[in-house]
Amino acid sequence: MSLNIEAIQNENKKTDLPEIRTGDTITVNVKVLEGTKERIQPFKGVVIQQKKNTGLGATVTVRKTTDGVSIERIFPLHSPRIASFEVNRTGKVRKARIFYMRNLQGKAARIEKREG
Repeated sequence: MSLNIEAIQNENKKTDLPEIRTGDTITVNVKVLEGTKERIQPFKGVVIQQKKNTGLGATVTVRKTTDGVSIERIFPLHSPRIASFEVNRTGKVRKARIFYMRNLQGKAARIEKREG
């Protein structure tokens, strides 16, 4: 890659990202535009797929269930639309991608807390 592209990528990379792992419960604060006003909307859920890709294209998939309806969103880690990531609870899982959570409901969908 040329030096100009690398310089632009390093400018836009976020350095204050917490360590996000699969199974963690996180809150993603997303900047939402409504007309001329901008507000922050939290999205709290479980990480079902850890950082995919590298560099500026890195993403994380978060799943939440509200009133029996499940929602999955893919968030780019270095997007200017993302205000912050907060790790609320660390989870103990044995796989890098826990897509089996899509088939679980209620108490079966709980993830054990990771110690340490």
